[in-house]
Amino acid sequence: MRYRAVLFDLGGVVVGSPLEAIARYETARGIPAGFVNRVVVASGPAGAWSRLERGELTLEAFYPAFEEDCAASGQRIDARAMMADVALVTVPRPAMLEAIRRIRARGLLAAAVTNNWVTEDEGTGVLRPHFDALVESAVTGVRKPDPRIYQLACTALGIEPPEAVMLDDIGANLKTARALGMATIRVADPHVALRELEALLGFSLG
Repeated sequence: MRYRAVLFDLGGVVVGSPLEAIARYETARGIPAGFVNRVVVASGPAGAWSRLERGELTLEAFYPAFEEDCAASGQRIDARAMMADVALVTVPRPAMLEAIRRIRARGLLAAAVTNNWVTEDEGTGVLRPHFDALVESAVTGVRKPDPRIYQLACTALGIEPPEAVMLDDIGANLKTARALGMATIRVADPHVALRELEALLGFSLG
């Protein structure tokens, strides 16, 4: 079939990976590997991380709340320092921006579908011109893998889910996309992912 749109996660796909920054933070401070992610998952929708990504907490309110979540699971962290590390790595990947440019030049649509939070700087706004739609959890109040955020992106683009390809670095997010009928690509190495995307779309992206 001919796809009409490509949906991109931001962190770990279009920009550097927050997961890698968090892993380095854990290693540097002797925190067990994967601890932060386990806290995020275990604390669920009511946890500080989920509330941050739904726009219910500011970063300033998030820091002590997430530190409490982590302390309850047995580790003390400095949430402000960890999030500063995350901010340093979330810079755009030129190969991805070029791929998005080529996708749009071919007449296809491109959207960002991202779990994010409100920052004091421009945040994701700097990437807005690269996309036909920018769907943010902190704005919509819905975060991946909730299917509603993917539906919002499709509605914004005027497409149906089977007409889209979704790129993400987290398997759970792609599982929902597949359930809606989207083609999916798991991003570990961005260059490998772009080759997979080329194969689906049928033209060069770099």
